[in-house]
Amino acid sequence: MDVFDDHDLANSLTQGLGLPTPPISPVFPVPASVSFDVEWDGVLAMAEIENASQQFKGSFFSTGATISWSAEQKGFRFESDMPPDPKANLISVVGHEQNGVFFS
Repeated sequence: MDVFDDHDLANSLTQGLGLPTPPISPVFPVPASVSFDVEWDGVLAMAEIENASQQFKGSFFSTGATISWSAEQKGFRFESDMPPDPKANLISVVGHEQNGVFFS
């Protein structure tokens, strides 16, 4: 996927203009690309959650998953560990939620 490397959040939000306070130097966005490969593995647990007072409900399941990814721009490349270490996964959750005006 083609993206821009904005260097930091301030330059991302200001389109490369930086900030005067706190002083963050302007850095023009650099064309880059990223790649993600996610492998989901079996359902470990399921949960149905509903909180009517906060207008929120959903169905969720946790699963084992691994992800490998890379990022590249001119003069720089990063790649995650290959193959990914499944023990490094703290939690992977997939679900469907309804909230606010979509609560009912």
